[in-house]
Amino acid sequence: MSEPASSACPVGASVVLSEQQSYLKTADAMPMLRPGDLVSAGEEGEVISLLPKDQRGVRFRRGSFVVPLSALQEIGSD
Repeated sequence: MSEPASSACPVGASVVLSEQQSYLKTADAMPMLRPGDLVSAGEEGEVISLLPKDQRGVRFRRGSFVVPLSALQEIGSD
């Protein structure tokens, strides 16, 4: 039996964006689409929420955004 997806990048984990996104959805109560260049590949952030469909709410330097789990790498998970 495999581990649940929620164990990857839990709330509070430090993550890095591994690939640039074409657009970003804000992680606000009233979400908006923003240009993808607000967060560059390699930028570090902190997971603030677990979302459906293998997505995470991540706080970066320029705001909080919904990011697919496949575009994130956890830092210091050794």
